[in-house]
Amino acid sequence: MAFERIMGIYVTDDTEYQCYREAMMPILASFGGAFGYDFKVAEVLRSKTDDDINRVFTIEFPSKQHMDDFFSDPAYLAVKDLHFIRSVSSTTTISMHEK
Repeated sequence: MAFERIMGIYVTDDTEYQCYREAMMPILASFGGAFGYDFKVAEVLRSKTDDDINRVFTIEFPSKQHMDDFFSDPAYLAVKDLHFIRSVSSTTTISMHEK
């Protein structure tokens, strides 16, 4: 059964974040993953966290195991260390569920 994760993040550097997205996409695809929705958020009206959010997206995988394997993959972690850490100041997991 497919697995989906809904994330809220705060992007502080759009250019560097785009580099992250471009570098991680082939790795994501190799695990059967893909983005479903992707929004830039102008205003958050209600939140369960004190962290800022200016981007919300869904990321989908064939299974939870595929998702776990992707996020622990050494190639992904290298891209994350190079680009994501420099461009995102906070992450919020909104939901994870089977589809």
